[in-house]
Amino acid sequence: MGVQIAGDRESQEISHATLNPRCSRRQMLKLGGISIIGMSALGATLAEGAAPPLLIMEKATGLVTADPLRCVGCGRCELACTEFNDGKAAPTLSRIKIDRNLSFGPRGELALREGKGNWGNGVIVQDVCKQCPHPVPCADICPENAIVVSPAGNARMVDLQKCTGCKVCLRACPWEMISFDPETRKATKCDLCKGKPKCVEACPAEALSYVGWHDLTGSIPYRVIPTARMLGERAKACHECHMPGQQNTIRQGLAAITGSSRTTSQGIGLNWIDLAGSVLVPAGLAFVAIHAVLRRMSKK
Repeated sequence: MGVQIAGDRESQEISHATLNPRCSRRQMLKLGGISIIGMSALGATLAEGAAPPLLIMEKATGLVTADPLRCVGCGRCELACTEFNDGKAAPTLSRIKIDRNLSFGPRGELALREGKGNWGNGVIVQDVCKQCPHPVPCADICPENAIVVSPAGNARMVDLQKCTGCKVCLRACPWEMISFDPETRKATKCDLCKGKPKCVEACPAEALSYVGWHDLTGSIPYRVIPTARMLGERAKACHECHMPGQQNTIRQGLAAITGSSRTTSQGIGLNWIDLAGSVLVPAGLAFVAIHAVLRRMSKK
């Protein structure tokens, strides 16, 4: 009986030690080091899939403006545009929009009474890209960052190497100025033809002009309500970029934390992954150091 009791005690002690292992300082340091490496690897992995910061583009130097009272609706501007940029006559792909505003206007017969450009008032509206200042809707919404600044004139243009044909930018433009080529499966938009717009050169009525850039986004009504919205991180970055008063000081304070605020040629924004890394890694190191000190003090 005594042997059996001793055996039971020994098995209970082994079981207790197995369920509640004691962690030495060296084991704790190893565990802490592995955890830090794991957090760093996870942060790098998540950072690859994180939304890049808001794009802040330089303003365009030029802009195409139109005089609807001079336009005769010949469509030569649309042909010149697509022949130069696409190598084919395709008015529906033109960066300047005339055909869609002839006769019944932008939405067919239902748009009969919507004002300029519709059948009944004899005015043809030439829709042109506004070369939007910051924030640029099509550029901010593009998941591939395929809307870039043209080297000539800082026009907003589509990088065909990056464009995947997702059509998100088409739903982001309030004036529907981006087209989609079904043959190439790429988006197209006005890039001002490297500073020499072919539509302006081709217009026989001199209804188009290439002038210095000025903001038209606030004076021309939206054609449609955009259905595409910015990603959460980009929308947050846009809000932070325009923080008024003392809230702006908070953002500047966060910038003092290494990695918490990213300022690049592409934009300014708070990256939660960088912030987590700059806080969690030092906190983990501090925890390991404090644990080592407490263990040493407890042994004395």
